[in-house]
Amino acid sequence: MMMKKRSSIIAIFLVLVVGGGVLVSFKGKNDKLFLIAKNLDIFASLIRELDSYYVDEIKPEELVTVGINAMLEELDPYTTYIPEEESEDFRTMTTGEYGGVGAMIGNRLGKNMILMPYKDFPAEASGLRIGDELLKVDSVNVVDLLTSDISEMLKGPANTPVEVVVKRGKDTLSFDITRKKIVIDNVPYYGMVNDNIGYIKLTDFTTNAGDDVRKALVDLKGQGADRLILDLRDNPGGILKEAVDIVSLFIPKGKEVVSTIGKLDNVNAEYKTNRSPVDKKIPLAILVNERSASASEIVSGALQDYDRAVLVGRKTFGKGLVQSTIPLSYNAQVKVTTAKYYIPSGRCIQEIDYSKRGEDGRAVSVADSLRHEFKTKNGRTVWDGEGIMPDEEVDARTYAPITYSLVARSLVFEFVNEFYYEHDSIASPRAFEVDDAVYKEFVSWLEGKEYDYVTRVEKTIEDLEKYAKEEKYFEEIQSEIDSLKKSVSHNKEQDLVTFEGEIKEALKDEIVSRYYYEGGVVEAGLDQDMEIAKAVDILSDEEEYLQMLQPAMAKK
Repeated sequence: MMMKKRSSIIAIFLVLVVGGGVLVSFKGKNDKLFLIAKNLDIFASLIRELDSYYVDEIKPEELVTVGINAMLEELDPYTTYIPEEESEDFRTMTTGEYGGVGAMIGNRLGKNMILMPYKDFPAEASGLRIGDELLKVDSVNVVDLLTSDISEMLKGPANTPVEVVVKRGKDTLSFDITRKKIVIDNVPYYGMVNDNIGYIKLTDFTTNAGDDVRKALVDLKGQGADRLILDLRDNPGGILKEAVDIVSLFIPKGKEVVSTIGKLDNVNAEYKTNRSPVDKKIPLAILVNERSASASEIVSGALQDYDRAVLVGRKTFGKGLVQSTIPLSYNAQVKVTTAKYYIPSGRCIQEIDYSKRGEDGRAVSVADSLRHEFKTKNGRTVWDGEGIMPDEEVDARTYAPITYSLVARSLVFEFVNEFYYEHDSIASPRAFEVDDAVYKEFVSWLEGKEYDYVTRVEKTIEDLEKYAKEEKYFEEIQSEIDSLKKSVSHNKEQDLVTFEGEIKEALKDEIVSRYYYEGGVVEAGLDQDMEIAKAVDILSDEEEYLQMLQPAMAKK
């Protein structure tokens, strides 16, 4: 394979130069082409000489790949090289389709496990469950393999068999599974928050995302929804067409959604709503956060620019760059940033300027002085170069160190594994609660298990002690520091009482996932979610909702 790549590099060089005379010609006509040809020649020569002279055997394919990736890292994180062997993973990521068993796997407790079987797909239908420890795939021992390698083994053409052996508790179980085409659901859950407010959770913008949201919206309206919450939190984006289709559900046909502008004419385009809207008047709140990116920002930003929705949450990621996939030799590809996208007000929401680097070599954010003011349809002020700012900000929720520790050390996960096999069923996701009896059982189960942690106050005192020693003040204040340590030294037993509420929520989410999978977890959190609660408050007050869509001077 590497020989092919080396040949490809040399072939490219030969096509460009075909001898020294042409190099001179290029230099005269186009310095950039000359420099490209010159440096390709240097690169090809370097690899050839390393292969001949380096003291140890080199792996040319790995070396070239490292070199390519290092080069692309100088541009931006989204311009990436995709070798032939990774093409299928790339297709899966962009389309949401693959052949396999339909399960998310990962490492918990130092073991490769099923973390989430997708509902109604082969893994779930065959009987695989969350917490099953993977032992073998088609007779291959996978105990010590990386989860990424196991994932590849589980994938394959639809209608082909695969045997999976797992350990469940003390039992070893074998499952004969027939792979099928897996299409990841963009909308894992939608439902009614209350009597008249509908809710749609959109996790991806893969193929059919627009249709998935359309079906959910129509169904919710049939259930009586006359207001809507669209949840784009943690949605990394995806296919541009799907973003346009989703905006088309809420504004008239023929309106601009986004335009792309780049160096070449063939990447410059304007995308408009292309279908009649399902409902162009329904009050709409969109939830966003710091992990809402790309297509999520197109949808939320365009609807904000048209004053068609109130945005609730936190500032979005700020990705306003467009990538195109270009084929290379030997079935490799490169995903290249070819343009920036601009939403209807004219703003680009790209936050990081990768053409500028600080002294540490890192790309920098667009300076405040270089940001420009734009106006929404109603005249509200919005800015470019900073992602999408919500109309109503809600701070991120914080959790106690004990809760982080119990989750991060997989103790909640491990306890729920046992709980699941001792309870045949639970109430519906929204109705189920972790009662005092279950919590008491969990607290007893924790006895003797390691889950130590440092509270924020303890960390502050540790820092104080460190700096006091460095600056020679420690002896003078040692008694005070020792007294502070004694006063704030955390008591795990007391923390289990103090933070019982949020620990119960973590247990609830994990338990619900066992019985109702991903959609159930979303549903279970509806009544405890601060952003959803704020969106409900805004949508329930029609006057407040309409005022939020007006310029500040027009607000009462």
